[in-house]
Amino acid sequence: MEIKVLKNILDVNDQIALQNRNLLKEKNIMMINVWASPGAGKTTLMLRTAEALKGKARMAVIEGDVASSIDTETLAQAGVTAIQINTDGGCHLNAGMINSALQNLPLDEIDVIFIENIGNLICPGSFDLGEYKRIIIASTPEGDDKPHKYPLMFTVADACIVHKIDLIPYVNFDIDGFTRTVSGMNGKIEIFKISSTNGDGVETWADWVLKQLDNYRK
Repeated sequence: MEIKVLKNILDVNDQIALQNRNLLKEKNIMMINVWASPGAGKTTLMLRTAEALKGKARMAVIEGDVASSIDTETLAQAGVTAIQINTDGGCHLNAGMINSALQNLPLDEIDVIFIENIGNLICPGSFDLGEYKRIIIASTPEGDDKPHKYPLMFTVADACIVHKIDLIPYVNFDIDGFTRTVSGMNGKIEIFKISSTNGDGVETWADWVLKQLDNYRK
């Protein structure tokens, strides 16, 4: 009985994810699902990405949190179109939540939507939201063992961002070993090394986003 219930939940989610995907294709909008642990710097990266994409692509963020709207307020104050989803304890966003958010965004004024998923490296990887690409962020203060502990996320992601590289001299993070591990788990993954503090790697990342948008719209 429990297996049937789980299957029904995932079936419904996948059906709504398809609706989301069709809506976004109709509107010519690319959506990227962003995964990370709490404190990895998702919102800061979104701010830097918005700066790098200014004048090149119109960006919006769907912000997922268990509670509060702190990050959405931060984005809005910087001029980024953002909408908040609170899960009230839920460990992931689902396709229905994203569908509701899409209905409340000015889709005719957007080229790229980033989903800041709930901060954890387990639940979000199992739920299709209708996204075009999946990105995982690993910040250097977390340590370089995350691919070993949470392999699913790294295996199915399209790109991995090693964030806060400016802190490598001060933390225990073997970036070469991390890169080898992730590439060995997922031969197609692209890896970006970024510091949102000093801007290293941000332009390269933004160029990749624009390239994916161009591919999506072909």
